[in-house]
Amino acid sequence: MTSTSPADLPFMGAFATPTSEQWRGAVEKVLKGADFEKKLVGRTADGIRIEPLYPAATGSAARPLRAQQGRWRVAARVDHPEPAEANRLALAELEGGADCLSLSFAGAAAARGFGLAAKTVAELDAALSGVMFDLVRLRLDPAPGGRRNALLLADLVEGRGLAGDAVEIDFGMDPVGALASSGTLSVLLPELGQRLAETIAALKARGFRGPFLTADGRPWHEAGASEAQELGAVLATAVTYLRLLETQGMPLTEARDAISFTLVADTDEFLTVAKLRAARLLWDRVQQACGLDPKPVFIHAETAWRSLTRRDPHVNLLRGTVAGFSAGVGGADSIGIQPFTAALGLPDGFARRVARNTQLILLEEANLWRVADPAAGAGGFEALTQALCEQGWRKFQDLEAESGDGVSGIVGALINGHVQAGLARERANRAKAIATRREPITGTSEFPNLAEGAVEILAPPPDIRQAAPDSNAAIRVEPLPSLRLAEPYEALRALADIEAAAGARPTVFLATLGGIAAFTARAGFARNLFEAGGIAAPSGDGFAKAGKTDVEALVAAFAGSGAKLACLCGSDEIYAAEAAAVAARLKSAGATVWLAGRPGELEAPLREAGVSNFIFAGVDTVATLQDALAITTSTAEADKE
Repeated sequence: MTSTSPADLPFMGAFATPTSEQWRGAVEKVLKGADFEKKLVGRTADGIRIEPLYPAATGSAARPLRAQQGRWRVAARVDHPEPAEANRLALAELEGGADCLSLSFAGAAAARGFGLAAKTVAELDAALSGVMFDLVRLRLDPAPGGRRNALLLADLVEGRGLAGDAVEIDFGMDPVGALASSGTLSVLLPELGQRLAETIAALKARGFRGPFLTADGRPWHEAGASEAQELGAVLATAVTYLRLLETQGMPLTEARDAISFTLVADTDEFLTVAKLRAARLLWDRVQQACGLDPKPVFIHAETAWRSLTRRDPHVNLLRGTVAGFSAGVGGADSIGIQPFTAALGLPDGFARRVARNTQLILLEEANLWRVADPAAGAGGFEALTQALCEQGWRKFQDLEAESGDGVSGIVGALINGHVQAGLARERANRAKAIATRREPITGTSEFPNLAEGAVEILAPPPDIRQAAPDSNAAIRVEPLPSLRLAEPYEALRALADIEAAAGARPTVFLATLGGIAAFTARAGFARNLFEAGGIAAPSGDGFAKAGKTDVEALVAAFAGSGAKLACLCGSDEIYAAEAAAVAARLKSAGATVWLAGRPGELEAPLREAGVSNFIFAGVDTVATLQDALAITTSTAEADKE
């Protein structure tokens, strides 16, 4: 690629370069006195400022490059419990363009209650029949019995007559992540280090190159971790493995090469790109602190489980696309995109094909792989990368300083509850943002579709119960939860659907005041809010008559609707003139009356007239919908009695 000089673009000299002060002045005119910080400056969960404009990056910042440039690996999960069906799906993935298989054995968190039920070489051979190990990359999702699974796969490779160095396998052992997810570890750290060192030595003696261990960010992310928290946990996990292996006499260079990273690609493009870039730079810093010449770590990225929704699941296609795009731009070595139906159960071939083809389009049509580190030099990306480096390093240092039961580092931080407390605070903050729709979920909390059609899956999600604590476990901690952001709204929709299945979907009557122009905005807002909880909110052309609201027609329509809850919708001017009188009439007709909008100075007379609640932007929507369901389902309950 040739560089472009100013001489090649003579027309650029015809335009004066505006200064930041000139830009700020123009912005202030548009804001018309509004607060610049509140309107145009955002903040991440870690408190990092997101500026509306960044200057071009300057200086010679370190480049977070991959070890091998070019195409990333297209990963597909093998997780069907039946070997024959797992094999059929795996071969379809490979024939369709995947070149990496993620093997999720039964018990793996990524299998979501499904997973390969292979305990013998013969059973694993049946599931992977026809898969040419020397032409694809294999990776094992962390699972209980990770050492056993790793050795089982090694036995199969050798059984097919292949040398260990002829295949690419990430054996995916992650006992720290397993401890965080399950809450138990069967041995103390010294013995764990011995077992890991022995397993790695045995695999290397058979020619396998690894990596053998992975520092997996998914357990922390699914428990609510911010970007910096995930980075800190991944670094602290990797450093724990370095220490354990070094204690067993393994040279640090070999211990370093035994480790890979697994990071989550979320729906925020800028933060995902910056997080992956920051991870490489932070790992370089760890290596330098260990006296090593930095070597790029292999990073597998997977789209976020917590961002998936069961409602309007086709929106997950968009989430997967932006997350996959961001992982590619951020420099992932392999990427797995969750099928859009994954939250509903075991994905079928169609959902898997769409996930796979999303990556192929990004590779073949968007050509994202052709540029190494495309974010380099962009002021916004460089600033966010640097900020995440600083925040991630701080989180890493915090974990390193923790201890519990004589154990330091991230395991000690799990034992003493430091990790759980920090993630609980982050979950609470995000839950509030989700409940108030400050962080909207399209198709769930915003723009829900009560008439959405069903999608096909191979099997519904099994009832995953927390396993009983291992009474013989050497280390016990409070296990981290695995949550999706949409779950509070999905629970409300499920309650409403029970009523709908019985023939009476919960309904709210939108009492529109004035003409269409006066009530449309707030009626649309109210409908959107109520339908997020599965409550129907039909409306028509209103009840305007001679420039005012025909109250008799409105009350008659309410009586004929069968609804118990009525929500007033109109403009502020009409509220001042008519809302109190209409509320009183509706209350007399048996309605529980709410109003769409902030009441302001009208609150006292409106409450006196019968308005019991107000819905507006920023209200706790989850709590509001719980109240609405309690009202709107009472009729159905009475009818049942």
